[in-house]
Amino acid sequence: MNYWLVKTEPEKYAWSDLLRDGQTTWDGVRNFQARNNLQQMKAGDLVLYYHSVSEKAITGVAKVSKEAYPDPTADDPRWVAVTLVPEQAFAQPVTLDQIKKDERLQNIALLRQSRLSVMPLRPEEFEVLLSLGQ
Repeated sequence: MNYWLVKTEPEKYAWSDLLRDGQTTWDGVRNFQARNNLQQMKAGDLVLYYHSVSEKAITGVAKVSKEAYPDPTADDPRWVAVTLVPEQAFAQPVTLDQIKKDERLQNIALLRQSRLSVMPLRPEEFEVLLSLGQ
């Protein structure tokens, strides 16, 4: 199993929207590195759901239910999407400030590549973030 973090602006598609809808197509990614990460996602992989810009916090865990397929919002078949389903809400959001202050998370991609919207996590990073959210 692999672990990931995806970023979204809560004003565009929040964790509460994913809970309401029961699943979503993670589309519209137009960065090559983020696209490559989407292509590597496997069904069953766990994904931390990060609210960017206004909140800057991880709000829950989603699961990949459908692996990479052509992005329905793109004319170019090289762009892909995946389907995510909600797995579990965090009892408390894990803020960017908490992440920055935690010594165990100093090498996390969220801090090193802050503009990347889809990024891998090491299993130990995922576990730390999961425990902080409980």
